[in-house]
Amino acid sequence: MSRTKTLDEKLKRIHSDPSGARDFILADAKDADMALSIGATGLSGERWPDGQPRHRTLAEYRRIIEEIVRQGLVDIMLMSASTSEELTIRKRLFDDSGVSPAARANDTTDIHVYRGGKSPGLPSLPFRTATIDHIQCGKLRCQASERHLGANLGLYSITYTNDPVRDREALLAYNSFRLEAEEKGFRHFLEVFDPNVEGMVAPEHLGGFINDAIVRTLGGVTSSGRPDFLKIVYHGPRAMEELVAYDPHLVVGILGGSAGTTYDAFKLLAESRKYGGRVALFGRKINQAENQLAFIHFLRLIADGEIQPEEAVKAYHGVLQALGLTPNRILADDMVLQTGVMSYGGSKVISVPPGKAPIGQPKPLQALPTRTPIVAPAAKAQAGTPPKPPAKTPEPAPRPQIRPVEQADFSKMTPGEKVAWQRARWDRILG
Repeated sequence: MSRTKTLDEKLKRIHSDPSGARDFILADAKDADMALSIGATGLSGERWPDGQPRHRTLAEYRRIIEEIVRQGLVDIMLMSASTSEELTIRKRLFDDSGVSPAARANDTTDIHVYRGGKSPGLPSLPFRTATIDHIQCGKLRCQASERHLGANLGLYSITYTNDPVRDREALLAYNSFRLEAEEKGFRHFLEVFDPNVEGMVAPEHLGGFINDAIVRTLGGVTSSGRPDFLKIVYHGPRAMEELVAYDPHLVVGILGGSAGTTYDAFKLLAESRKYGGRVALFGRKINQAENQLAFIHFLRLIADGEIQPEEAVKAYHGVLQALGLTPNRILADDMVLQTGVMSYGGSKVISVPPGKAPIGQPKPLQALPTRTPIVAPAAKAQAGTPPKPPAKTPEPAPRPQIRPVEQADFSKMTPGEKVAWQRARWDRILG
């Protein structure tokens, strides 16, 4: 991996100037096969003979990962150890890329999601499938010269339950991992989930509970063993500002959660950034998007402060129209915020009207029937096209890639001009 990774460049600037650096780190979490099992890949748009929906194959899922890495707008691609072995070690996908490969380094029992299973609703227990050596070189014991072959960054996850016996067991497992990681030169970032059993922490104390748990957990960890950054649930401005103010070198990131509306994802990113967040990791929000490359394109624009989330939703719908895709929701429904933590006194559901001005409903764009859309295999079916019966899948045609974000002085544009610029840019991309 000879090329400098954008993650390393951004972390260096953030630590050099915590209050002045404007860098924001984006990650695509494609590690869900270690949690959601077959459902991790998303729907394929086909159905089984009994009418039940089919999911994408693992090969299709990995092809989408390759497209996103080649797009180059995320800083991290998080995968399972087996997918990382295929793409990082065997295919050498990341050698000439600014994207950093990462692998899920543990899989606590609360993410073991089986159809008919009970684990997610029972108190979390520590568990680790992948070993550091398998992530780094694909086998049980790596030679020193082999540790660079695979990913050298892992996600380690803790789910606190507010039960001292279970939490002690989780901390002992993390200590063991952390010491091994330091010994083998393996970097990690720390995910801290909310308790997965209701009633363990009062809702009004949850943000403070998580902040305190993080600070206490890392208080005895010196710099050589600390995580590169954190991944936590966004509990609103107060909790985010408190943690960032306590130690700006913690580098706080948020997780995306369930799919929700497009506005949910875009607003979550903008708000976490506004209150001090430096990282966002989206999994289902990207994987269930009508067009994953376009969705990531707008996440990057928001992360870099070049467009507001409201404008981004409208521009994204314009892109879907240009690609000939029916959105999962009409624009008005996609502008609904289904969360209560976006402000100090936010309500549960906020609806932003699409408006009647040029920045509202996207103008009709010319259909492009001869173009292959830049779209994940399931996008059309997820967007509302009736599913088709299983059929033999032909070799996929080459797909045009979304090029890196072009430079534009957004500070001098009106909201309407920003949306128009985005539409014009996609016209240029599509021809």
